[in-house]
Amino acid sequence: MLLFMHMLLPRYLPTGHIFIDPEDDCDKVVDAILETGYSEDFCLARDFEADFICRLMEAGFLVMSMELKDPAEEDNSAPSPDPFYILLPKLHLIRSVLFFPELHIKKTIRHLLSRYELRSDADFDLILDKCRNIHGEDWLTPPLVDIIKDLHRTAPEPKTTKGKKIQVRPTSFGLYRNGELIAGEFGIVTGRVYTSYSGYYEEDNTGTVQIILMVQWLEKNGFSFFDFGMPMDYKTELGAQNIDPQRFVDLFRLARNEAGT
Repeated sequence: MLLFMHMLLPRYLPTGHIFIDPEDDCDKVVDAILETGYSEDFCLARDFEADFICRLMEAGFLVMSMELKDPAEEDNSAPSPDPFYILLPKLHLIRSVLFFPELHIKKTIRHLLSRYELRSDADFDLILDKCRNIHGEDWLTPPLVDIIKDLHRTAPEPKTTKGKKIQVRPTSFGLYRNGELIAGEFGIVTGRVYTSYSGYYEEDNTGTVQIILMVQWLEKNGFSFFDFGMPMDYKTELGAQNIDPQRFVDLFRLARNEAGT
């Protein structure tokens, strides 16, 4: 059986999920997931610490969250006085990845691209709040949102892993028409990889336009690929591939580490 750093064995909860502790080497957790054939998308973690969340992101996890509720209180409309949240580090069993040369732009969309302006890292908090307001707080819980905003503001120093400096940084992209924000998304930059977390749009086709302009921006700025996260039909239509977790981790680590050389 594989050992985690500090001689810890993989810890399985009664639900069958792996539990990750801040003392664990997150890369080794990923290795254990791959080598043991772990069949869940999610792991579980308890500690909302900025450094721990950064290390999870650095290892390739999409860091999500949820509020745990007592089933006996589900019928009670009154909010819990002391909500309890957990982290849900997610390593998709199938990952959607877009390699830049494979971007497909439909003719019906191509003529729209010049009508809009893409801005990176403008209105970060506003874009994150809009994503949460539109899609809800099922996984974008208040403590996770606060940490992501703090990480964006503080711009932490690059992490050093195996002699290489790796920057983990939340970022956002906004689509503007005549100076007005009409679509946006946020995600995580890890080395030369951008991982999409959530987005929204307010006008037809603007979500697609934004993704296309983002892909072009990422390619121009030296990124290796666009990590879409969960596979969906619209991502495949844009040229994304669905790949297994081993291939994703290999590609992710290569692009992550190349950024620090």
